[in-house]
Amino acid sequence: MKILVLADIHANSIALQAIQETFDVCLFLGDLVEYGVDPIPCIDWVRTHATGAIRGNHDHSVAQRVPPPFGTGFRKLAGATRQLHWNILQPSHLKYLTQLPVTQNLVIDGLRFHLVHATPRDPMDEYLAADVEGWQRRLTNFDVDFVCVGHTHIPFHLDLGTCQVLNPGSVGQPRDGDPRAAYAIIENGRVELKRIEYDVEAAVRQLQNSRIDQELIDLASQTLRTGGRAKASP
Repeated sequence: MKILVLADIHANSIALQAIQETFDVCLFLGDLVEYGVDPIPCIDWVRTHATGAIRGNHDHSVAQRVPPPFGTGFRKLAGATRQLHWNILQPSHLKYLTQLPVTQNLVIDGLRFHLVHATPRDPMDEYLAADVEGWQRRLTNFDVDFVCVGHTHIPFHLDLGTCQVLNPGSVGQPRDGDPRAAYAIIENGRVELKRIEYDVEAAVRQLQNSRIDQELIDLASQTLRTGGRAKASP
């Protein structure tokens, strides 16, 4: 059994299209939308191929029409692309985002999975990186084999003994210094974190052809090109 694990596509269809893995099951861990400007192919792909899919904080904001936040940097970029998405998404796309569960439990090939975008304590907003003790505290009384998360845009895999925590990293906007699209494969219980090069400049051209402010195009483009962590608020 080969399981493809994806997270944080962020409307970057060019990056998503570069992932050409064969798979038996696909798990998606939230944030289809915002930051990028081509959400429809991303939503359609996940809606078609994902066995399990959950809601991220950006999916929630678009689906529930949360007013764009005040601020600069990535907050401003999220707000601008949110309004862009409202103008181009069809009702069926918004309905799909609305119906995504916040968490999901699945049994696949005898393995028990818990899917959550951020952490069990705060499913859509808490940032927790590869912190063994932090994850152990949050997973007390969790009787599963894998906890699969996204949100940080930084891949990691932790074996806690009682279960494994997997963050595949971000398909559409990595922030670990590596601009390649990130994802993970679980095959026969073994985890492999993977990267794939994609046409970053094509994704930049998508941004340049959008109607968001140039300062935000510059921020998003720099992040795609460098895989850099944010220099502004997340």
